[in-house]
Amino acid sequence: MKVETGKVYCLPDGYEVNDRSMDDVRHVLNPKFTDKELQDIDKNKAWSRSLDGIDYMPGLIGLNNMKMNDYANVLIQALMRVLPIRDFFLRPENYQNSKSVLLHRFGELLRKVWNPRNFKGQVSPHEFMQTVMSSSKKQFTIMKQGDPVEFMSWVLNTLHFELTGGKVKKRSVITDNLQGEIQVTTEKGSGKAKEATEDLIERVPFLMLGLDLPPAPLYKDSMEKNIIPQVQLYQILQKFDNVMVMDHIKLGRRRFKLTKLPRYLILHTKRFTKNNFFVEKNPTIVNFPIKNLELRDVIPCPTKKDGSPVPSKYNLVTNLCHDGKPGDGIYKVHIHRNSEDMWYEVQDLNLVDILPQQVVLSETYMQIYELQS
Repeated sequence: MKVETGKVYCLPDGYEVNDRSMDDVRHVLNPKFTDKELQDIDKNKAWSRSLDGIDYMPGLIGLNNMKMNDYANVLIQALMRVLPIRDFFLRPENYQNSKSVLLHRFGELLRKVWNPRNFKGQVSPHEFMQTVMSSSKKQFTIMKQGDPVEFMSWVLNTLHFELTGGKVKKRSVITDNLQGEIQVTTEKGSGKAKEATEDLIERVPFLMLGLDLPPAPLYKDSMEKNIIPQVQLYQILQKFDNVMVMDHIKLGRRRFKLTKLPRYLILHTKRFTKNNFFVEKNPTIVNFPIKNLELRDVIPCPTKKDGSPVPSKYNLVTNLCHDGKPGDGIYKVHIHRNSEDMWYEVQDLNLVDILPQQVVLSETYMQIYELQS
């Protein structure tokens, strides 16, 4: 079989073989979806069965961990919950003219994950990761565990760069769904406004928002047990209320305010602190809502031209968390399956259904919220 075309030839004679029994092989090699299949893809509750008799859910199956690429596996699982991006890459004609290998490998991986006719109930991301290693100049590899937040930033920016042909200010499916805008006010006499007589106000686009955790306690309680602190998501979101001042040695005293809300809001909790000697992990538990996160209740939100409020209520679609010590733990992801209205925990090839209450007890590291329609 010629991989590029799916045509089968008999060698050494060289004549083409037309046999419908090869259609399944072609579909696994290069899955394709009709318009009707894409329309019903989130309504389908049916499971598929692989050749080895194992049932699996198209779109929610395990990814092989070749060595230490669990950080990439959870990101792929999470990014597939951004439905417009998923639907875009499930249609290869959207990027067939691009010469970017990364775009084609990412699209192939997504189509294989959502393929209802897979031979096995798992998919290996090795081709995608080989392209990632080459494109990132081995910044992200399968031999060393990376940071999912750094990997997410690299993947989103690289996909956007490739989709726009290097014109970063041009719109793409990435920016249309994930990009928001933030107003940064640098107080006079600090940072960029060190020589200014007035505060410096800038508007900056973002794909992710970083949230700061309060410092972890240094002491044990009266029972000589480590205290596990907790904080409300609403509390750490106050960083963007345009009142709280964040003081940075180089960047100065700054205030933040959201001026444009994205359709999908990515939040990442700054849980790891790196220095010249080691990496520390803040174990603080963040209490967050799974449904009806109303930003307007805690921070100022943008309004329409007529002064009416823009929609600002979000539902959680995926929650990425870290278990264990820094540099030696594992990454897992909690995923909401729309067709069943159920939550699943995925860690490489392991997939189990969980209760929503279990999602909020995790050491969350990155979350994706979808704006309610």
